[in-house]
Amino acid sequence: MKVNEIVEKLGLKIFSGEKGLAKEISGGYVCDLLSDVMGHADQGNIWITLQTHKNVMAIASLKDLAAVVIVKGFEPEPDALEKSNEEEIPILGTDLESFEITGKIYELLK
Repeated sequence: MKVNEIVEKLGLKIFSGEKGLAKEISGGYVCDLLSDVMGHADQGNIWITLQTHKNVMAIASLKDLAAVVIVKGFEPEPDALEKSNEEEIPILGTDLESFEITGKIYELLK
């Protein structure tokens, strides 16, 4: 499934990185600890987190993730948006909690 399909089906907000919306999602990773994501997320994963700073994009780029979903209505910081656009990795948003959006994404990907 592609990032833009998840966005459409779940009504996610697109903050940035629109050029990456056609990326294929291979799975998901849910964590707020950057070092854990760096050590264990797989290429093509969609990452669900409440982190909003630019270091999120450094990890997303390093791991070649498909997209980042920020939960609980939080919004990314300006420097994260800039890096997202540069790397063409979408930052998406939802008002849902991590548990809820993870379940919905899991159901779509299985």
